[in-house]
Amino acid sequence: MNFDELMEKTASGGSVTIPTTWAQGRASFGGLIAALVFDRMAQVVAPGRPMRSMQVSFVGPVTPDEPATVEAEILREGKAVSQVMGRIVQGGEPKLVALASFGGDRESAVAVEPLVAPEARAVGDCQALPYIKGVTPEFTQHIEMRWAFGGMPFSGIGGREMGGWMQFREAPEAITDAHIVALVDAWPPAVLPHLKSPAPASSLSWALDIMHPRPKIGPDDWLLYRATIDQAGAGYGHTQAGIWTSRGELMATSRQTVTVFG
Repeated sequence: MNFDELMEKTASGGSVTIPTTWAQGRASFGGLIAALVFDRMAQVVAPGRPMRSMQVSFVGPVTPDEPATVEAEILREGKAVSQVMGRIVQGGEPKLVALASFGGDRESAVAVEPLVAPEARAVGDCQALPYIKGVTPEFTQHIEMRWAFGGMPFSGIGGREMGGWMQFREAPEAITDAHIVALVDAWPPAVLPHLKSPAPASSLSWALDIMHPRPKIGPDDWLLYRATIDQAGAGYGHTQAGIWTSRGELMATSRQTVTVFG
């Protein structure tokens, strides 16, 4: 199943089985899992309240080809903001837990220009991460990434930044916030270019903010992602990232804490 088919299956809640084509090592791709939970949370919120901020804890791996349940509940619904909790459960245990704030627009005298997009090479001039069965994660057959900043994972190049252009290989009918959730988490941890050989690494926690009103994005538009390392050591890395449209419009910001076993 492609991304939209999985979204449709879980739109009303209930059970879902992630196919192995969306695997990331022994687990299912975290961006897809987070997107499924986010989409379910969005379904229970009053119209006109887009997601402003989401915090995700990756409690445990969601095993492909085994049923899991996507759940969401409203914790509080105020005049302008809804606080929602979502989770995915497999084998009777929570595997991902998320808290999200959905809010409508407010009148405000505060208006600050968004962060400017970094200069980046054109998509055609950037090295692509190809899908190679048994080498790259299975989910990369659905999402394409082209490097514009920093080195490839396990290259030993080091540095503080990593990222580039991204899009779905099969363009969806439209880009929703759920699509953005999945795309942003597709990039490997920015600490991996410091390693000279493959080693396990995974997201421990993730915070994602989406800007609204959201810039218009076409189904086949490329998005630009750049992550920088704040600090890394003792098996953990702390990174932050910005996501822009191809026109340089800030669309989202992201922060992650990752574990590194190498």
